[in-house]
Amino acid sequence: MERRDVDHPTGIHVDDVVIRTATEADAEAIGQLWEKLVSYHHALDNQLPTATGEGGSVYARRIANRIEDTHTRALVAVHDGRVIGFALGVIVDMMPEMFEQEIGGFLADIYVEDDYRRLGVGRRLVYEMGKWFRSRGIQHMEWYVAARNRDGRTFWESLVGRDIMVRMRMEL
Repeated sequence: MERRDVDHPTGIHVDDVVIRTATEADAEAIGQLWEKLVSYHHALDNQLPTATGEGGSVYARRIANRIEDTHTRALVAVHDGRVIGFALGVIVDMMPEMFEQEIGGFLADIYVEDDYRRLGVGRRLVYEMGKWFRSRGIQHMEWYVAARNRDGRTFWESLVGRDIMVRMRMEL
């Protein structure tokens, strides 16, 4: 792969980041990044939930338990031996007894550490997840993005993501 010059304030280059399938040994680091993802979303909108004290550990166990699941893929972004990002994808189908089947990919979570944003790490995680979904015969991928996450919406729109449904909330 040809190295592209990127002017990033940290001096980090996207080609120095390795994207690979997660292993059970990565689960704890993924759980810690998930906690940061939840905190990031809550800071954007306090209506979004916070993690419980054990939330990251529970998430890590769930990742570890799904490493061999053929319908789940966890990817990690690694720089200098440290997990700095992750993505979790799941193959889903809609209730087959009610809907015509269109099996799809669902990108459940994605997070990249602050210092590694705007380098292309998130884009590479999405690209690799898309490759995995395509290898399973999946034709589309969906995800949620927080309404107040302007950077996230811009990121997804740059990847030609489009709104198909809006989730709304009303306090009772």
